[in-house]
Amino acid sequence: MLLLTVSHGQEVVSELDRQLRQRGVTNAAVASLIGAVDACAISNMDGHDASTDIVTEYKQPLELSGTGEIVDGKLHLHVVLGKQGNAALSGHLHWARVDKFFVRAYVIAF
Repeated sequence: MLLLTVSHGQEVVSELDRQLRQRGVTNAAVASLIGAVDACAISNMDGHDASTDIVTEYKQPLELSGTGEIVDGKLHLHVVLGKQGNAALSGHLHWARVDKFFVRAYVIAF
């Protein structure tokens, strides 16, 4: 299992992608993501057209957990985000910025 860490001042998707490419990982399961972010963009499918993504940006501290996969070198992550008031958001992660916190990914390559 690989442990990848995203630190202060980094963007989650691009940094994980960089670390995976650096290690030559092209197919793997992201067994777990854990941490917190300062801003992000997630998407969900339109209720009337599943081929259309609706992307929403959040610019506030959010707890983050998730899973994903790397298939043929392409990283795909789904997350659940907790925000103030104990509300949960979920969707496909497009980007997330870490300023004050960290994100760790536990990856099983095959």
